[in-house]
Amino acid sequence: MLANCMDINRVEAGLDEAGRGCLAGPVFAAAVILPPDFYHPLLNDSKQMTERARNILREIIEREALAWSVAQIDPRRIDQINILNASIEGMNTAVKGLSITPEHLLVDGNRFHTDLAIPYTCVVKGDATYANIAAASVLAKTHRDEYMLNAHTEYPQYGWSQNKGYPTIAHRKAILEYGLTPLHRRSFNTGVEQLSLF
Repeated sequence: MLANCMDINRVEAGLDEAGRGCLAGPVFAAAVILPPDFYHPLLNDSKQMTERARNILREIIEREALAWSVAQIDPRRIDQINILNASIEGMNTAVKGLSITPEHLLVDGNRFHTDLAIPYTCVVKGDATYANIAAASVLAKTHRDEYMLNAHTEYPQYGWSQNKGYPTIAHRKAILEYGLTPLHRRSFNTGVEQLSLF
Protein backbone atom coordinates (compact mmCIF):
# COMPACT_ATOMS: atom_id res chain seq x y z
CA MET A 1 0.00 0.00 0.00
CA LEU A 2 1.29 3.46 -0.92
CA ALA A 3 2.05 5.97 1.82
CA ASN A 4 -0.13 9.05 1.44
CA CYS A 5 2.77 11.46 1.93
CA MET A 6 6.05 11.82 3.77
CA ASP A 7 4.64 13.97 6.59
CA ILE A 8 0.90 14.30 7.30
CA ASN A 9 1.51 17.49 9.29
CA ARG A 10 2.41 19.55 6.23
CA VAL A 11 0.85 20.30 2.86
CA GLU A 12 2.82 18.16 0.46
CA ALA A 13 2.67 17.96 -3.34
CA GLY A 14 3.76 14.93 -5.34
CA LEU A 15 5.50 15.60 -8.67
CA ASP A 16 6.09 13.37 -11.67
CA GLU A 17 6.44 13.55 -15.44
CA ALA A 18 5.56 11.47 -18.50
CA GLY A 19 7.11 11.22 -21.94
CA ARG A 20 10.81 11.64 -21.29
CA GLY A 21 11.79 8.76 -23.56
CA CYS A 22 9.59 9.69 -26.52
CA LEU A 23 10.72 10.72 -29.98
CA ALA A 24 7.70 12.98 -30.47
CA GLY A 25 5.37 15.16 -28.47
CA PRO A 26 5.76 17.30 -25.36
CA VAL A 27 6.89 16.07 -21.98
CA PHE A 28 4.07 16.44 -19.45
CA ALA A 29 4.46 17.04 -15.72
CA ALA A 30 1.95 17.08 -12.89
CA ALA A 31 1.77 18.22 -9.28
CA VAL A 32 -0.89 16.83 -6.92
CA ILE A 33 -1.87 17.59 -3.33
CA LEU A 34 -4.06 14.79 -1.97
CA PRO A 35 -6.25 14.81 1.14
CA PRO A 36 -4.45 13.17 4.10
CA ASP A 37 -6.92 10.27 4.11
CA PHE A 38 -6.96 9.65 0.34
CA TYR A 39 -6.94 6.00 -0.69
CA HIS A 40 -7.85 4.10 -3.81
CA PRO A 41 -6.93 0.43 -4.39
CA LEU A 42 -6.11 1.02 -8.08
CA LEU A 43 -3.57 3.75 -7.40
CA ASN A 44 -0.01 2.73 -8.22
CA ASP A 45 2.87 3.77 -10.45
CA SER A 46 1.05 4.69 -13.69
CA LYS A 47 3.39 2.48 -15.73
CA GLN A 48 2.13 -0.54 -13.76
CA MET A 49 -1.54 0.27 -14.38
CA THR A 50 -3.83 -0.47 -17.30
CA GLU A 51 -4.99 2.38 -19.48
CA ARG A 52 -8.54 1.88 -18.21
CA ALA A 53 -7.42 2.08 -14.57
CA ARG A 54 -5.44 5.25 -15.27
CA ASN A 55 -8.42 6.91 -16.88
CA ILE A 56 -10.70 5.94 -13.99
CA LEU A 57 -8.20 7.32 -11.51
CA ARG A 58 -7.68 10.53 -13.46
CA GLU A 59 -11.32 11.47 -12.86
CA ILE A 60 -11.11 10.53 -9.18
CA ILE A 61 -7.86 12.40 -8.59
CA GLU A 62 -9.02 15.53 -10.40
CA ARG A 63 -12.25 15.48 -8.39
CA GLU A 64 -10.88 14.63 -4.94
CA ALA A 65 -7.40 16.21 -4.86
CA LEU A 66 -7.06 19.34 -2.76
CA ALA A 67 -5.17 20.82 -5.73
CA TRP A 68 -3.68 19.56 -8.97
CA SER A 69 -1.91 21.04 -11.98
CA VAL A 70 -0.55 19.71 -15.27
CA ALA A 71 2.06 21.41 -17.45
CA GLN A 72 3.62 20.54 -20.81
CA ILE A 73 6.96 21.47 -22.35
CA ASP A 74 6.95 21.40 -26.14
CA PRO A 75 9.51 19.63 -28.39
CA ARG A 76 11.31 22.85 -29.39
CA ARG A 77 11.95 23.71 -25.77
CA ILE A 78 13.10 20.13 -25.13
CA ASP A 79 15.59 20.51 -27.98
CA GLN A 80 16.83 23.79 -26.51
CA ILE A 81 17.44 22.73 -22.92
CA ASN A 82 17.48 18.87 -23.08
CA ILE A 83 14.87 16.45 -21.80
CA LEU A 84 16.03 16.36 -18.18
CA ASN A 85 15.87 20.13 -17.82
CA ALA A 86 12.57 20.21 -19.70
CA SER A 87 11.11 17.65 -17.28
CA ILE A 88 12.29 19.70 -14.31
CA GLU A 89 10.93 22.89 -15.88
CA GLY A 90 7.60 21.14 -16.40
CA MET A 91 7.40 20.04 -12.78
CA ASN A 92 8.22 23.55 -11.57
CA THR A 93 5.55 24.98 -13.88
CA ALA A 94 3.02 22.47 -12.53
CA VAL A 95 3.80 23.48 -8.93
CA LYS A 96 3.33 27.14 -9.84
CA GLY A 97 -0.08 26.24 -11.27
CA LEU A 98 -1.39 24.76 -8.02
CA SER A 99 -4.22 26.64 -6.32
CA ILE A 100 -2.62 25.81 -2.94
CA THR A 101 1.03 26.53 -2.19
CA PRO A 102 2.62 23.33 -0.83
CA GLU A 103 4.99 23.32 2.12
CA HIS A 104 7.06 20.46 0.71
CA LEU A 105 7.56 18.74 -2.65
CA LEU A 106 7.99 15.01 -3.16
CA VAL A 107 9.67 14.47 -6.53
CA ASP A 108 9.88 11.19 -8.42
CA GLY A 109 13.46 10.41 -9.42
CA ASN A 110 16.86 11.63 -8.29
CA ARG A 111 17.29 14.98 -10.05
CA PHE A 112 15.45 18.24 -9.40
CA HIS A 113 16.11 21.92 -8.83
CA THR A 114 13.80 24.87 -8.30
CA ASP A 115 13.74 28.62 -7.82
CA LEU A 116 10.72 28.22 -5.55
CA ALA A 117 11.18 28.71 -1.83
CA ILE A 118 9.79 25.25 -1.14
CA PRO A 119 11.91 22.41 0.27
CA TYR A 120 11.83 19.16 -1.69
CA THR A 121 12.82 15.52 -1.46
CA CYS A 122 13.70 13.34 -4.45
CA VAL A 123 12.55 9.73 -4.21
CA VAL A 124 13.74 7.07 -6.63
CA LYS A 125 10.71 4.97 -7.61
CA GLY A 126 8.61 7.47 -5.70
CA ASP A 127 5.60 6.73 -7.90
CA ALA A 128 5.53 3.24 -6.39
CA THR A 129 6.05 4.56 -2.84
CA TYR A 130 3.94 7.67 -2.27
CA ALA A 131 0.31 8.17 -3.26
CA ASN A 132 0.75 11.84 -4.17
CA ILE A 133 3.59 11.03 -6.59
CA ALA A 134 1.59 8.12 -8.02
CA ALA A 135 -1.36 10.47 -8.53
CA ALA A 136 0.91 12.94 -10.31
CA SER A 137 2.19 10.14 -12.54
CA VAL A 138 -1.39 9.22 -13.46
CA LEU A 139 -2.29 12.79 -14.41
CA ALA A 140 0.92 13.37 -16.37
CA LYS A 141 0.49 10.09 -18.26
CA THR A 142 -3.22 10.43 -19.04
CA HIS A 143 -2.97 14.07 -20.12
CA ARG A 144 -0.02 13.22 -22.36
CA ASP A 145 -1.77 10.18 -23.86
CA GLU A 146 -4.81 12.35 -24.61
CA TYR A 147 -2.56 14.89 -26.36
CA MET A 148 -0.91 12.19 -28.50
CA LEU A 149 -4.27 10.65 -29.43
CA ASN A 150 -5.36 14.05 -30.71
CA ALA A 151 -2.04 14.49 -32.55
CA HIS A 152 -2.57 11.07 -34.17
CA THR A 153 -5.56 12.44 -36.09
CA GLU A 154 -3.22 14.94 -37.79
CA TYR A 155 -0.32 12.53 -38.30
CA PRO A 156 -1.87 9.03 -38.44
CA GLN A 157 1.04 7.45 -40.31
CA TYR A 158 3.24 7.46 -37.18
CA GLY A 159 0.92 5.26 -35.11
CA TRP A 160 0.78 7.59 -32.13
CA SER A 161 -2.59 6.19 -31.08
CA GLN A 162 -0.65 3.04 -30.18
CA ASN A 163 2.94 4.10 -29.44
CA LYS A 164 2.17 7.59 -27.99
CA GLY A 165 5.40 8.87 -29.57
CA TYR A 166 7.71 6.28 -28.02
CA PRO A 167 10.50 4.78 -30.17
CA THR A 168 8.84 1.60 -31.45
CA ILE A 169 10.09 -0.05 -34.61
CA ALA A 170 6.93 1.03 -36.44
CA HIS A 171 7.43 4.63 -35.33
CA ARG A 172 11.06 4.69 -36.47
CA LYS A 173 10.15 3.14 -39.82
CA ALA A 174 7.44 5.77 -40.31
CA ILE A 175 10.03 8.49 -39.67
CA LEU A 176 12.26 6.97 -42.35
CA GLU A 177 9.36 6.88 -44.80
CA TYR A 178 7.59 10.17 -44.04
CA GLY A 179 10.22 12.30 -42.32
CA LEU A 180 9.91 14.32 -39.13
CA THR A 181 6.86 16.32 -38.05
CA PRO A 182 6.89 19.57 -36.05
CA LEU A 183 6.13 17.40 -33.00
CA HIS A 184 9.33 15.36 -33.30
CA ARG A 185 12.25 16.17 -31.04
CA ARG A 186 15.21 17.01 -33.26
CA SER A 187 17.74 16.43 -30.49
CA PHE A 188 16.67 12.79 -30.12
CA ASN A 189 18.25 10.13 -32.32
CA THR A 190 15.54 9.26 -34.81
CA GLY A 191 17.83 8.00 -37.60
CA VAL A 192 17.99 4.76 -39.56
CA GLU A 193 20.99 3.46 -37.61
CA GLN A 194 18.73 2.94 -34.58
CA LEU A 195 16.73 0.30 -36.46
CA SER A 196 19.76 -2.01 -36.35
CA LEU A 197 19.36 -2.13 -32.57
CA PHE A 198 16.10 -4.09 -32.84
